[in-house]
Amino acid sequence: MAKVKKSFVCQNCGANHSKWLGQCTSCHEWNTLVEEIVTKTTKSQPWLQSQNAPIKAAVAAPIKQITYDEGTRIKAPGKELNRVLGGGIVPGSVVLLGGEPGIGKSTLLLQLALRLNVNVAYVSGEESGQQIKMRAERIGIKNEQCFVLTETQTENIFNQLNHIEPELVIIDSIQTLQAAGIESSPGSISQIRECTAQLISYAKATNTPVFLIGHITKDGHLAGPKVLEHMVDVVLQFEGDQHYLYRLIRAHKNRFGATAEIGIYEMIESGLREVSNPSEILIGKNDEQLSGTAIGVMTEGARPLLVEIQGLVSTAVYGTPQRSTTGFESRRLNMLLAVLEKRCGFKLGAKDVFLNITGGLKVTDPGLDLAVCAAILSSDQDLPLPKHACFAGEVGLTGEIRPVARIEQRIREAEKLGFEEIYISSFNKVKAGQFGIKVIELAKFEDLLSALFG
Repeated sequence: MAKVKKSFVCQNCGANHSKWLGQCTSCHEWNTLVEEIVTKTTKSQPWLQSQNAPIKAAVAAPIKQITYDEGTRIKAPGKELNRVLGGGIVPGSVVLLGGEPGIGKSTLLLQLALRLNVNVAYVSGEESGQQIKMRAERIGIKNEQCFVLTETQTENIFNQLNHIEPELVIIDSIQTLQAAGIESSPGSISQIRECTAQLISYAKATNTPVFLIGHITKDGHLAGPKVLEHMVDVVLQFEGDQHYLYRLIRAHKNRFGATAEIGIYEMIESGLREVSNPSEILIGKNDEQLSGTAIGVMTEGARPLLVEIQGLVSTAVYGTPQRSTTGFESRRLNMLLAVLEKRCGFKLGAKDVFLNITGGLKVTDPGLDLAVCAAILSSDQDLPLPKHACFAGEVGLTGEIRPVARIEQRIREAEKLGFEEIYISSFNKVKAGQFGIKVIELAKFEDLLSALFG
């Protein structure tokens, strides 16, 4: 007979306590302990128990005797997901994909399942088979070996997986699964931890890659214990503004590749379309020269992007000046405005300043400082900037133009899109005549003022 045990689990860190406490002794958060009933069972690996297969003990081996094949990665259709994963899907890996509701997590992985030429099991605990079929017909069914299972009990899921023997498993979502040995409700700390552990054990033993869709909290963090992100091999974040069509997928953790890469998609009626050249989309096509608009060259990971920055400076009507930003950190904007007023003599303290990054992107690259300052000054003086000019540089507190990373990639991206000149820091040490675009080097912010406005 199973032994019933009560435990108090912290909803923040997942630590177990024998009795209720006001404060968790592990993470020191208050009022996070919840009582859960845990039933100890002998079926620690139900996917093996369903086949009545013995559990083999691992044997230590010298590292020189361990072999692997770099060509065993499963290539996902397209380039964006492969780039983020580091070259493809590694067999036996466990990938956790998180994102806000309605951002397109299920669409992305269903699209992956329908376009791979391998045996795929798509397990859904949130939608019925009819709902998945409706979405699949809109995306386009190209893989006839995509099996759909609507189930939440892990034992039943493993029974079906042993029968199907898939080469890829997709779980939508991990918060809906329920293990038989845990009496708490689905989505609790214990259930998420136990179900994830069983899926990881299945992935490593059968060498089958597993994708997990995870919910996020209102703070933007993945729901469940923090240990969940340590257990899996790859943690992906699917980002974007629901008012815009573009979505970004980035890796916060990757045991098989770099975390510097991003993938960009566009949400359309038939699913998610890869954006091969996002710079052309993020730059406006307005032929008329307008003040307050500057083109900045940024990097998202190792990928250079050109974005349009719009600034608006106007007289403060209601007495207190407003500082409003969209897609840019407000504290950094305040710092740049202080530099412009202290070091360059522009009186912006009594004026409203609005800043917008077009396309719905949220940027943190300090290499956009120069473009932000140029857009603000262009709006303040009501003078348009040169049409075929772009900017890449960080502005220091003393008014100097500091160098930025990956400057050669930024210059080549601007040259590829037809820009004629780029303003950078003189400390980047770029060789003369190396590029087909005119490179203008600046040491201080006063050099930019004389170059733009004379």
